[in-house]
Amino acid sequence: MPTSGTGPALPDRKRQPSGDEARGRAMRAAIAVIAEKGTAGLRMSDIAERAGMSTGHILYHFGKKDRLLLEVLAWSQAELWARFREAADRAASPAEKLELFVRFYLPRRQGDERYALWTQVMLQHHDEAGRRILTDLLDGWDERLEAILREGRDLGHFADVDLPGFTIRAVAMLSGLAEDVMFGRSRWQHTSAHAFALAALERELRPTTGQA
Repeated sequence: MPTSGTGPALPDRKRQPSGDEARGRAMRAAIAVIAEKGTAGLRMSDIAERAGMSTGHILYHFGKKDRLLLEVLAWSQAELWARFREAADRAASPAEKLELFVRFYLPRRQGDERYALWTQVMLQHHDEAGRRILTDLLDGWDERLEAILREGRDLGHFADVDLPGFTIRAVAMLSGLAEDVMFGRSRWQHTSAHAFALAALERELRPTTGQA
């Protein structure tokens, strides 16, 4: 998952953005502030300061603070999936799509802002509507991976694995690796979690002799 680094200079408050530009700016600012400060002491004014917008403008986009995290997460995932789809459409094979999936799923480094947001959201208590939103987002990863696996299997590039079962195992492994990276486990300082995960998946997906 991509990260934002140190972030751009604050925009001019005299020109308040509108429409998609404003929403995108507010969402990116919220992701950065949440990653830095968590949620306990989060203030709308913090997001406004980071975005270079008025607090009123931020309240317009988010409404109440208690729905902030889910809205930001949903926006973040939609943006990420759009970029994943664009990259996958250019991929030459299911194997390349699998590599892209692993790359987009795992955090790029300790403190990855998008993954930090996931952690914050998962720790919250959610009502039924919030749980549906979060479940849909989680299911979205499973569905994308299963589609790649099905394509590879049907083309003879992957072994004829049980798709639902393999997907559960694969996502569980990736989630565990992601927690390791976010925690800063020393074993990932000298090797790539991305390469480790991809090699493990490819071993199980390699067609047996005479299958391909």
